[in-house]
Amino acid sequence: MRLSDLFLTELQQEAQTTRKLLERVPEAALTWAPHEKSMTLGRLAGHLAELPGLVEAIVTQSEFDFATAGFTPYVATNVAELLRVYDENVRRAEAALKGPSDEHLLASWRLLRGGQVLYEMSRLSFLRTLVLNHSVHHRGQLSVYLRMQNVPLPWIYGPTADEPRT
Repeated sequence: MRLSDLFLTELQQEAQTTRKLLERVPEAALTWAPHEKSMTLGRLAGHLAELPGLVEAIVTQSEFDFATAGFTPYVATNVAELLRVYDENVRRAEAALKGPSDEHLLASWRLLRGGQVLYEMSRLSFLRTLVLNHSVHHRGQLSVYLRMQNVPLPWIYGPTADEPRT
């Protein structure tokens, strides 16, 4: 089995859980933030929606520079669009992972800002840290945001107080 197949399976599993949380984002609270230094709910949900979009860049490019790539952080303004953006980014990630060899995924990749190297490691390491781990981290934040909005939480890695059994 290729490394891309292993990663794809994990991405798809995590994507199902992330989508369950995104579906529960209350549209009326998109501008809400729990603290002045925190992202708004719309930005946090938007960030989760945009993260799978990095897979294509990691797989198909040798580097990504935030300053020259025209990257604009996505802020969700409604839940239907949020889910559309997320689903499209997951679909593009799945397509990008259909072809790369193990050697390609183990080759070095760089993340830059204005030509300055922020990180350099294998593509596979970037997929793990910049996409999956990063998504899981922000998904945890989103679950707290949702709890603070009295939104029932779905199973993530097990039951919640709102969904004790499936």
